[in-house]
Amino acid sequence: MGDWLATLRRKADLRERAGLRRELRPRAGDDALVDLAGNDYLGLARHPRVREAAAAALDEYGLGATGSRLVRGSTDVHTALEAALASWLGAEQALVYSSGYLANLGAIRALSGPNTLLVADAHNHASLIDGCRLAGAETVTYAHGDPADAARLLAVHPGRPAVVLTESVFSVDGDLAPLAELHAAARTHGALLLVDDAHGLGVVGPRGSGGVVAAGLAGEPDVIVTATLSKALGGAGGVVAGPAALIRHLVDTGRTFIFDTALPPAIAAGVAAALDLARDGEALRAVLAERAAAIRDTLRAAGLAVTDPAGGVVSVEAPSAEQAWAWAGACRDKGVAVGCFRPPSTPDSRSRLRLTVNAGVPAADFARALEIIVEVRP
Repeated sequence: MGDWLATLRRKADLRERAGLRRELRPRAGDDALVDLAGNDYLGLARHPRVREAAAAALDEYGLGATGSRLVRGSTDVHTALEAALASWLGAEQALVYSSGYLANLGAIRALSGPNTLLVADAHNHASLIDGCRLAGAETVTYAHGDPADAARLLAVHPGRPAVVLTESVFSVDGDLAPLAELHAAARTHGALLLVDDAHGLGVVGPRGSGGVVAAGLAGEPDVIVTATLSKALGGAGGVVAGPAALIRHLVDTGRTFIFDTALPPAIAAGVAAALDLARDGEALRAVLAERAAAIRDTLRAAGLAVTDPAGGVVSVEAPSAEQAWAWAGACRDKGVAVGCFRPPSTPDSRSRLRLTVNAGVPAADFARALEIIVEVRP
């Protein structure tokens, strides 16, 4: 009985030696760290209207949804949120899940048959990778952000049903996928395009409607959009948006929808309020874009390797996993929370600090945070 525990301890020791240990760091509600690590891009998680909407729904419905969507978990709050999301994304219909991770797993499985080919970007998020694995379909990977390579892989498998999978704004480096070109490649070969708009929704596109709308692909019958509601909307949950026939299929057959307890109504109500604010949040998006550029310019001027941000994510390369961990810890000790991304969370084995912009952080705190990141670098 003790052998398997000894094996786990040895593996943990090896991870620690390689600088790959992870730790849970609980924070208090009044946590004083300057937040350059979370995904609350527009600073809406604590907005009074969002909290009021959530509190009202909490009073009306109680803490949880009390069941799956097909049993007792669907409420008028869920239905209203789905209608608002479909309208914002320019899709025929939308379906809300309890997380963006489950939305991706469910959508990919729904689009996959015995002969389906899944053509995935090399930098895709873990939820897309796991969706491909769980779908059981053959998966091939194209060079990051390269529509020509995606087209080449599709051409190698003529006549097969296929799905091209990509993020819009990529979660590690913050770059924007060439969605229009990927769609053209997919359509040429009769393939579908699935776009995870998690880091684009609320951040890019007209009225923050995301990368798919920005690329002129909203409502196309061969485009499916997934997203989480936990980033720019400051809440939790996920969504799949696309043709009504797909949503019907997900409701009838999607295991990650059918067998999962529904998103709590209070969260759905808070997200709906955040959506209204995000649609009219041009001033917040302007702050976000200005700060993302400031991170890039300030850190590059200090000699650091920094990505070009398309949204609210900026990546800073670290010399090693160990030094990335130490760098993030030194920032935290000075009052700044930053993301520390190391393998296997990175797509290319390079470690990074991932900085995410929160438009609600006071300007002086934000400026001082950049100074600290430079001061304590390895």
